[in-house]
Amino acid sequence: MSFAQSLSRVGTRLDERLSILITERPETHGSPRLADAIRHAVLGGGKRFRPFLVVESAGLFGVSMDAALDTAGAFECVHCYSLVHDDLPA
Repeated sequence: MSFAQSLSRVGTRLDERLSILITERPETHGSPRLADAIRHAVLGGGKRFRPFLVVESAGLFGVSMDAALDTAGAFECVHCYSLVHDDLPA
């Protein structure tokens, strides 16, 4: 599998996992408006290179992609948060 294919595969799987987590636990968001903002910030696209590095690094130690996806998602959410936070007015 090529690098581009591997990157795309991890991105697709991560987007699916994050979508499920955001949709299944709306009570953690406080309001539908906040849930929509989270969806927009997290699922708005991107290369997903950070999660790819997490999944590939985990694979070096025999950890499956399924087991590594939540950690990869956490890294991506922190990254998305930092992008949104930087765009907020002072």
